[in-house]
Parts: sequence; C-alpha cells; structure tokens
Amino acid sequence: MWIRPYLSRRDTLDSVDKELMLDKYLFKNFTKMSKSYFEFLVNRIGPNIQRQDTNMRNAIPVTTRLAITLRYLATGDSFKSLMYLFRMTAYSISTIVPEVCEALIEGLKEYIKMPSQATEWKRVAKNFEDRWNFPHCLGAMDGKHIRTICPPNSGTQYFNYKQFFSVVLFAVTDARYNFLYVHAEVQGRISDVGVFSHTAFGQALLNQNRDIPHCEPLPGREVSTPYVFLADDAFPLTENICKPYTVDLNIGSPKRVCNYRISRARRIVENSFGILASIFRILHTTINVEMKDVQNIVMACAYLHNFLRRNTRAQALYSPPGTFDREDIDLGTVIPGSWQADGERLTDLRVLGRNSTMRAKAIRDEFMHYFMTERGRVAWQD
Repeated sequence: MWIRPYLSRRDTLDSVDKELMLDKYLFKNFTKMSKSYFEFLVNRIGPNIQRQDTNMRNAIPVTTRLAITLRYLATGDSFKSLMYLFRMTAYSISTIVPEVCEALIEGLKEYIKMPSQATEWKRVAKNFEDRWNFPHCLGAMDGKHIRTICPPNSGTQYFNYKQFFSVVLFAVTDARYNFLYVHAEVQGRISDVGVFSHTAFGQALLNQNRDIPHCEPLPGREVSTPYVFLADDAFPLTENICKPYTVDLNIGSPKRVCNYRISRARRIVENSFGILASIFRILHTTINVEMKDVQNIVMACAYLHNFLRRNTRAQALYSPPGTFDREDIDLGTVIPGSWQADGERLTDLRVLGRNSTMRAKAIRDEFMHYFMTERGRVAWQD
C-alpha cells in the first residue's frame, strides 16, 4: 500500500519533536503548559487514550495524542494543517482530538466543582467580599456564543441573532477567576433567560432547589437579603440574580454607584472568558466537527483553564501578573489586562427587555442602599 513519504517517516522522526521536549520555553508556547503539567495529564488520562500496536503499524503514543489535542486547542489550526506538523492523516487527528477532550473532561472533573452545601457557598461569598467588596455574592455568570458549522438536519436551531451558527458557553465563576460551573449544550438561537433555564444550574436556581445560604442582612443592615449571582442584562433580575440598573444613572447617583459595584465584581467572569479564549484560540474559530464533539472541545478548554490555575505556581505560568484587568484606584479607571491585547472577543448573548418582580427589585435596592452606607461604600466609588 502506497503511503505519502511524510507519513511513513512518523515513527523515525517522532511526532512530538525531541527538541521541543527539551526546551521548556518552546514546550510551554507549543502546549500552553509546563512539561510537568503535561506529564501529569499523560499519567491522568493515559489509560483512557492508549491504543494497542498492530501487525500493520505502531499505535500513536499517548504523549503525541495529548500534544496534538493541546496544539489544536491552543491554535485552532485545522486538522489538515496539523497533519503536516504531526505527520499523520487529518482523519487520524479528527478522531484523536474528540477522544482526548472527552478523556480530559473525565480526568479533570474535580477541577470544576459546584459547591453542594451552604457552608461551601459562604466561602465563595467571603472571597467575593474580601477581594471585590461585594457581600452575599455566590458567583458571576455570563454566556458567550462559540462558532460552529451548521449541524446536519438542524435547520436554524443553532443560528443566532448575530447571523452565524453557534452553541452557547454558559459559566459561573468564583472570585478568583475559576469556573464553578460550565455548560456548552444550548443551541445558538436560544438567548437570554432561555440559556439560563436550559442549564441544570439555572433550573435548580429558578426552582429554588440549589443548596445556597439562607437570607440574612448585609453587614450593618437589618433587612434580610438573599445571596445572589451577578449577571448582565442578558439575564433576568430575580431574587438570586442581581444585575445593573438601566435608568436614573446620573453621575454620583446611588443607582450608578450600585451599577459600578456590580460591574466591578462581575468583571471576573468577563476576564475568565477572555483568558480562556486568548489561550485556547480554538474558541475564536468556527469549530468544524460534529456537535457532540464541539461541546467536548469547549468543555475541555474550561477544565484545562481551572487545572492550569490550580495553585500559585500554575497561575504564574498560565495567567502571569497583568493578565487580568486591574484598577487604578487613584484615577478610578480600569487598566485592561493582556488578554485584551489582540482585540478579539467572544460574542455576547442578546440583551432583551423583560419585567421583574417587585421582590427582585427590592433586593437590588437593598444592595444599592448598602453601598451608600459607611460600612458598604469604598473610597473610589464616587
């Protein structure tokens, strides 16, 4: 059987360049992680992606399978482009990537874990209060459209308001830029509250089945107030979802101050999405695989994000100082993080108007009043 010369030389040249393995800086640029983290992943998922040699040819090594997948996620290069780098067919790569992504999700499942008890949620809230001066906050949430091709026989199910096919990546983050919850199965045509209600997290929260802390007053206040998740106008204002006001926003007004405080704490999720997509460039492309594989590819990126931020040393490699937006408190301005340097952003969910209950509005008003008190205000909010 005739085989193209560059494919027949794969075993002798080794798909993962030996020089690359010896140079830690080149290796990090190629895989977006250190060699030690790469080896950790090899040991963690190796048994699930290992294949047996046959009489016809040797199996592609676990290290090569992982390197192919990480390079695909990091660059968004097509399978045809990667076949020249790794000296194997585009078809082989197209089968390897989904398998490895699925193994990464399973192997790293403990790295994205939603709190299951009120005491765990209160630790999340304490971090938000300490780091972002926002009490009773259980997380910041948002959704982004990830481009895909049109799945067969799907009609306009995945066709969104921006006129391209997509799935929605919905996520909740903690105060430290880590994902608490990720979902990537909602069709692109579904926007705003529909996205939220199509996730297990959203259904549980809307039905009040989530084990979050009971209402209690904000610091120094007397009104019993729920714990909330922060969102933007793409989501509903509810008893447990707080988002900015849209009217009476004169400079110095309490509502404008409250909007600033909400946006300041909610910036966490925007930054998390930003660094995720800047490292894993596949999220900026049109992902040209079957829909179930799209979902696994997107989820694998999220799990890798948390894995690569698991401790201080890992964070220094994955998101060094200057990566995230930061504040100049003296000037009252935001200094953009390095993730914004290329100017590319994931597409937001569509904003639609909707009515809110009086109870939900009263809860947001209580946060507004708190931020205007001596106990709740910060010096730079004016």
